[in-house]
Amino acid sequence: MEITPLGDSALIVHVRDRFEDAPEETLKEVLEVFRRIENARIPGVIELAPAYTTVAVFFDPVRVIDDAVEPNRAIGCLTQKIREALTRGKRKQSKASAARVIDIPVCYDSEFAIDLEDVARHALISPNEVVDLYSAAEYRVNCIGFTPGFPYLTGLPRKLATPRRATPRKKIRAGSVAIGGAQTGIYPQESPGGWNVIGRTPVLLFDPQRDPPVLLRTGDHVRFRAITREEFEALN
Repeated sequence: MEITPLGDSALIVHVRDRFEDAPEETLKEVLEVFRRIENARIPGVIELAPAYTTVAVFFDPVRVIDDAVEPNRAIGCLTQKIREALTRGKRKQSKASAARVIDIPVCYDSEFAIDLEDVARHALISPNEVVDLYSAAEYRVNCIGFTPGFPYLTGLPRKLATPRRATPRKKIRAGSVAIGGAQTGIYPQESPGGWNVIGRTPVLLFDPQRDPPVLLRTGDHVRFRAITREEFEALN
């Protein structure tokens, strides 16, 4: 397992080379590496960020240097401690927490579903069939990124895979549920974006006043539930 520097305050643990070959197995390995490092409580490590095939380890350089025997060996010492944490994990598997299943209500009103017709045309089915297919599937959060709380979800029915828009929009409303290629996701804040918007959720995915501030985390299962405009307004 390769560990490489990412600037002067982070390391990248490379778990696998490719995600597409075995997505569920790869995600399981990434989460296991994440838990082993987290459980090791290595001095100086301040944040871990699991992604598709890697785990980023962010650290406070001053604390790591203080913990090292020699300042110029700080990165080497931290790398060694990460390797030791992963080796201990092989001898004794860390206990995996049960995956959460999060229900996300989505309104497919025409005001919110600005690209639903385009997705339907690409799939050669009706907009209602798009909603039915989308709602019947179960999705998995593979990583959080792009903007705070944005979930990259796999599990999209193959028929609904739609290329990203040729020209991204400058403004996508918060809560927009969208499809980009073979993935789907939710825009937590108003931001630019090039995915195909098929609906909107009233659920707040990111709140800096909440602990933790993000609703979804890597490994979660997500189900989308269709709601009416009236239900959207009531939940909003």
